[in-house]
Amino acid sequence: MSENSEASGMTSGGTAPGPQPEPLRFFGTTWVDHDGGYGLRRAGVTVGSLAAAVASCFVLRFAYQGLEIAEVGGFVGMLVVLMFAICSAIAFRRTWEGFTRRPADPSAEDRLRGLKSIGFIGSLLAYFFRSFAEAPGEKLRRTEYEAALAQYVKRRSTRTGNPAARRSAKGKRPGRR
Repeated sequence: MSENSEASGMTSGGTAPGPQPEPLRFFGTTWVDHDGGYGLRRAGVTVGSLAAAVASCFVLRFAYQGLEIAEVGGFVGMLVVLMFAICSAIAFRRTWEGFTRRPADPSAEDRLRGLKSIGFIGSLLAYFFRSFAEAPGEKLRRTEYEAALAQYVKRRSTRTGNPAARRSAKGKRPGRR
């Protein structure tokens, strides 16, 4: 959330004063008012993430066939399948949780980046399922944006008038100059 505290109606960049919505990947700030092709973008994200997940499964299938051709053995093949399944499950859960709340420890998310890369199919599926209800991450960003907007309005409403004029009026006693 970025905030701008100019008193005029517009800032030098042409944006309204106050908190600005945080853009979402593939959606920008169209999620705020559901304009600018929001519905088409959401349909595109849904179809695109499913297509990417299916294509990724085919790539993994070819990799597994390569292991069979190399005759590495059933144990290694089982370990590869198990590794991708576990990493995909963890990536799905972490990605899904990332749509509803900010990570408590950002360094832990950085440490899991490699694991989420291996389980990329889980992340794609989380994106696919979440895009049915909303733009992935929209609910979290909307909650944060509305809270920041309410706080900004509250601060602006309490700062009306010139504080220097109020102090000088209070400091004067009637009858004294």
